[in-house]
Formats: sequence, C-alpha cells, structure tokens
Amino acid sequence: MARIHYRIVQHDGGWAYKLGDVFSESFATRSAALAAAHRVAQEQHVPGNASYIEFQDEAGQWHTEFSAGDDRPEADVEG
Repeated sequence: MARIHYRIVQHDGGWAYKLGDVFSESFATRSAALAAAHRVAQEQHVPGNASYIEFQDEAGQWHTEFSAGDDRPEADVEG
C-alpha cells in the first residue's frame, strides 16, 4: 500500500499543504492549512468506485490504469 505525506508550508503570502510538488490553495493561517490537510488526508481513506483513471507523470506522459476503488493510500500530515 502506498504512503503519502502532506506537508504544511508557507505559500503565496499565506499557508498551504503540499503533496510532492503540488500546493493546495493558500490559507490565511497555518492552523487553517493544517486543518484542511488533516481533512484531505482522512478523505484518502474513503474507498471509491472501481474505474479507469488517467494521470500525467513527471515527464509529461499520460497513463491510463484501472483503480479498484479500495486500494487507498495511507496518508498523514507532517508539520
């Protein structure tokens, strides 16, 4: 099972949570960004429907794969 980590960082004049190189929207306070990150991490545990998903990798290549809907990552919040 995959494990992902959201980080709380200063961003765009406020605070955001970040996963890899992707930032969330900005929040006025660190505590608001932290609360949002915890909410998003909890949502990662909710199973979804089986479906095909498309995503773009770091090299710009598009991929299609089947997601069973119950293969959710372990998610937590750092900082």
